[in-house]
Amino acid sequence: MDLFNKPIDWKEELLPVLEKYRDKKHPLEYKNIYQLLIMTILSAQDSDDNINKIALVFFNKFPDLLSLAHSDTKEINSFILDVKYHENKTLWIFNIAKTIKKDSDIPLTLKELTSLKGIGRKSANVIMREAKVTLEGIMVDLHVLRVAPRIGIIKATKDGLKAEKELMSVLSREIWNDIGMCISFLGREICRPHPKCYECPIKYCCQYAMKH
Repeated sequence: MDLFNKPIDWKEELLPVLEKYRDKKHPLEYKNIYQLLIMTILSAQDSDDNINKIALVFFNKFPDLLSLAHSDTKEINSFILDVKYHENKTLWIFNIAKTIKKDSDIPLTLKELTSLKGIGRKSANVIMREAKVTLEGIMVDLHVLRVAPRIGIIKATKDGLKAEKELMSVLSREIWNDIGMCISFLGREICRPHPKCYECPIKYCCQYAMKH
């Protein structure tokens, strides 16, 4: 992870990415933490755009957790038929609603969120960040898995937990809340599978950009 055999101050080097994307709105078009909770479950293995398309109708029918808890799996499932793995997600959503019942009781700690079936560390980190709660880790999605090794921050891996732990060991805790989403946005817009290095704000410290 060293360039020119010198340790890298990644907090400093990643500052342009943080400045560019820190205030960018999350791609899931949610209006409150309840909606974000449901949308993060639905978006797993699916696209944010697809979830945004069904959100209006879904939340008109189910405006809160209590309305979901008073429904049933058949009705819930009928609203998400266009979502990948909708049957599993229906069960997860229904069980979470029956367990928590009130929006005000949605937990905002990593341990409590990940204890809910359907919520992994990535989703928990997203929810906590958007709720402005201090993260206990770093959000790692498919974009971060591609971009962080390409930049040279960590070694390439397909294991999200391994990548998160390595990022946590390298990056200052001060930037944990924002850096995952910021790298994700970089991956969505610039550092795509075919990267647009000429547009990248950190091309001067990126191992991939300096080799190409």
